[in-house]
Amino acid sequence: MINAPMQLPPEYSYLHVARATDLTGRERVLFRAFEMLPGILSFGTLALLIVLSFLKPVWAAYLTIIFAAYWLFKTAYLSVHLRYNFKRMRHNMQVNWRERLHDLPHVPARAEPHLVHLVMLPFYDEPYEVLKESIDALAHADWDTKKIAVVIAAEKRAGEVHHATARRLQEEYTHRFLEVLVTIHPDNLPGDIPGKGSNLSYAAEEARKHILDVRNIPYEHVVVSAFDSDTVVYPQYFACLTWHVLSTENPERASFQPVPLYHNNIWDAPLLSRVIAYSSSFWQMIQQERPEKLATFSSHAVIFKSLYEAGYWQRNVVSEDSRIFWNMFARYDGDYQVVPMAYPVSMDANVAPTFLGTVKNIYKQHRRWTYGAENIAYILWISMKNPKIPLGKRVRASLVQIEGFWSLATHPIILFSVGWLPLLVGGIAFNTTVLSHNLPLIARSFLTLAMFGLIVSAAICMYLLPERPAHVPRYRHALMVVQWILVPFTMIIFSSIPGLESQFRLMTGRYLGFWVTPKSRTSL
Repeated sequence: MINAPMQLPPEYSYLHVARATDLTGRERVLFRAFEMLPGILSFGTLALLIVLSFLKPVWAAYLTIIFAAYWLFKTAYLSVHLRYNFKRMRHNMQVNWRERLHDLPHVPARAEPHLVHLVMLPFYDEPYEVLKESIDALAHADWDTKKIAVVIAAEKRAGEVHHATARRLQEEYTHRFLEVLVTIHPDNLPGDIPGKGSNLSYAAEEARKHILDVRNIPYEHVVVSAFDSDTVVYPQYFACLTWHVLSTENPERASFQPVPLYHNNIWDAPLLSRVIAYSSSFWQMIQQERPEKLATFSSHAVIFKSLYEAGYWQRNVVSEDSRIFWNMFARYDGDYQVVPMAYPVSMDANVAPTFLGTVKNIYKQHRRWTYGAENIAYILWISMKNPKIPLGKRVRASLVQIEGFWSLATHPIILFSVGWLPLLVGGIAFNTTVLSHNLPLIARSFLTLAMFGLIVSAAICMYLLPERPAHVPRYRHALMVVQWILVPFTMIIFSSIPGLESQFRLMTGRYLGFWVTPKSRTSL
């Protein structure tokens, strides 16, 4: 039986609201207030500390010490989680997941599971070599590739050269998989903004019509892996994912999250890019140990039936990879979770042909990531619109996201710049106090102790490194350790500042469009 395109039930008509301009009247005013909240909190915190530094420097000094102490304890807490996830991921990478599948009571011995894997590879103008590496890894995975369908999702606006790249890859690999489908996302569809979410959503519907329905594949038997164009799977990815799907009590109420390691070109990436790449991976590893705070990020997997019932990815948001989780969370009245896999997929570190180009691209990428603060307004919105979501889940989800984006935007700036203002502008009365002499000592001691968390990061980084290519000099090994001294700098330039810009844009209604990270394998 062929299914018709999914229409959301009327009670979930609010599900794909993206921003205040999608609404009218009082609802628009309320959503604008929600959008302004992150910026008000972050800029308000920084403004308060600056004002107190002039008027009440003692209060500002005590607040700085409190922030430093909080940072120390938070760093210790997160370092423990990072270490645990590293041990779990290292173990999972050594497991033969294909054999372990047969330990499940509902998987017959020597029989393959019934699931079909649908891999989505959206791309814009990435070169043939990047896409080929990703698809080649799928073809060489330890899995029956005739149970894998691949969708190469191109953009019409990218031009015929890139459409030809998609068709070339289709021709090269079509015999290796169940099917290889090329889709071309049209320009200017109603409700779309150019970006990954709108492309994925269009491609998923095309795959439904031309693969699943044609072959009469039940939607609940299809696991969708939504990848970036540079995502390279490890050999046991599909077996590990299948095990997690089949061992989850209700897989239709779950997304499945691997760990993104930015490894594909790590040895050719400049020092700054490597620090950022590993910091991003480590944060996702930490989040995997706190599943109650985990949302989908970048490459993730979901049962097609659930995706279909939620109307696919939102076509009009920037942070589609995390928004899809909150769409599901609302669609299923809070009965939805992210299952951490503690198993990696590999992607590109951010590299441009020049160092300044790399810096610019990293900033833009992190501005797009920190624009995930747009989810705060959405979470508050669905909390108001859907009373079926348990109150405790609504409150916890809201507070976790608010605290996370507030901390990201404010804490590094407070600890490494604004927090020291009392010493500069506090005046003679403050600078003659015991507190003024102790402030640098206490704060520096807390921050120094917190920096010991970087030792854990450096050790894990060295273990996770892929084998050094022959063209890379040996001294790069030493730089992989030394690079971590840049963390305070990168936290301000590539976390706080883009975070504040993103929140300022939301606060003032200057919405950000989707920016595609260029893929370059150029060695610097």
